[in-house]
Amino acid sequence: MALYSPPRLLIIPGLHDSGAAHWQTWLQHQFRDARRVVQRDFSQPDLERWSARVSNSLEAASSLSSGTEWIAVAHSFGCLALAHHLSQHPDSPIRQALFVAPAEPDKFGLAELLPHQRLGIPSTLIASQNDPWMSAANALRWASRWGASYTNLGQVGHINTESGFGPFPLAKRWVEAARARAAREHRPQHASFHEWSFAI
Repeated sequence: MALYSPPRLLIIPGLHDSGAAHWQTWLQHQFRDARRVVQRDFSQPDLERWSARVSNSLEAASSLSSGTEWIAVAHSFGCLALAHHLSQHPDSPIRQALFVAPAEPDKFGLAELLPHQRLGIPSTLIASQNDPWMSAANALRWASRWGASYTNLGQVGHINTESGFGPFPLAKRWVEAARARAAREHRPQHASFHEWSFAI
């Protein structure tokens, strides 16, 4: 029986990438096996190309370690690329997803290219009450469409460096909880009884 390996973390930045002080960069450094999706041109919001880049990054990593499962954490336009990837690849190795401050698809004329139904994996969408890139009402609407749980952090802008987000402990706790959930799902059914019997 192969040893269980916890899912790896996939960081998906938004437009202009996430710089050294951004919470996504901080989060990436918290997990040594994390991987970052690097777009060919971070200044051009091309949904098809960005989505394909997510797929290519997963394929490249999987060639080195087959059977790897992933947890994805996306920000801004990266959220749209992730949602598109998941809708186009129902067999994606991404098993859980965190969408943070998604960009408004209508700003780019992309709403019809995005999924309008449940994504099929556990996911969470974190939004802001005063995000200039997407209203809280629209964030809740997209979360409902995708079947994602929804959290509004209040008046915190676009949840990026400019709005004061370097370290983002909430995102780290979400990743840790997602990895723990994955471990429970892979635990043999007899394990819980075995552990209980040794606990009494």
